[in-house]
Amino acid sequence: MSDEIAPVQLIDENQSGQDPNRVFKDLAAGTAGGMAQVLVGQPFDTTKVRLQTSSTPTSAIEVVQNLVKKEGLRGFYKGTLTPLIGVGACMSCQFGVNEAMKRFFRGDKPNPNGLLTLPQYYACGFVGGVANSFLAAPIEHVRIRLQTQTASGAAAEFNGPWDCIKKLVRAKALMRGLSPTLLREAQGCGAYFLTYEALVANQMKNGVARTEIPGWKLCLYGGLSGIALWLSVYPLDVVKSIMQTDKIDQQVHGKNMVRVARNVYAKHGWQAFFKGFGPTMLRAAFANAATFATFEMAMRVLG
Repeated sequence: MSDEIAPVQLIDENQSGQDPNRVFKDLAAGTAGGMAQVLVGQPFDTTKVRLQTSSTPTSAIEVVQNLVKKEGLRGFYKGTLTPLIGVGACMSCQFGVNEAMKRFFRGDKPNPNGLLTLPQYYACGFVGGVANSFLAAPIEHVRIRLQTQTASGAAAEFNGPWDCIKKLVRAKALMRGLSPTLLREAQGCGAYFLTYEALVANQMKNGVARTEIPGWKLCLYGGLSGIALWLSVYPLDVVKSIMQTDKIDQQVHGKNMVRVARNVYAKHGWQAFFKGFGPTMLRAAFANAATFATFEMAMRVLG
């Protein structure tokens, strides 16, 4: 079966070779999508992280109940400022590089007649993920430290994002977890954009212009893309979370992702690599529905 997709008119291609502001528009739309992702997905993400890093067996319902009881509803949005800014930057990078790679494969010509293959769609996302990983690793490290911090006031280890950054830099630990983040972002973004672009292209094969695809379908395609991403990389994310919540000055679980993975498997079995899987799938559907719908709408407004 051929992996080629019929020629499609993508929303950035009418003026891709002529519009000097094209890159800025891609980045701006990606930022908007990233901010939407945080606002929708943060409660799910906080629940996921607490499940992944819990030292005792627990369930998503128990995590939610304890969080609400001890920290209130605001507890779901702990550390939100960091991802709101940071994820906006990360998604801007992901989408910006992905769009640039699509133009690269098409020769950056207006209204191209060439085909884009499924491997090319995957490669676009893969490169975007690699580029983004160097932003995502430190941003997620700060976020996860704040999300898992249960103490408050004078007892808190970190007095906000900036204090957390300073302490991690001082300990030379800010980039901890880069290796699993790099692998997760490369593979995950490849699957992410491949799934989305393939679904959009299928609509275009039926004569529907990209700018005319209804919002509910954009949400559906985005949700499915998010699920595809996390299905392909979830164990890597668990390893990353454990590395980034380990003691700052003493890495109890191991100093690299292979050792961490071995220790986790030895102590808890393969099931440990899927802790928090349920909330992650829910978050993937809703947050990425918001991400792609917002991105596409922003691109339509920006032209």
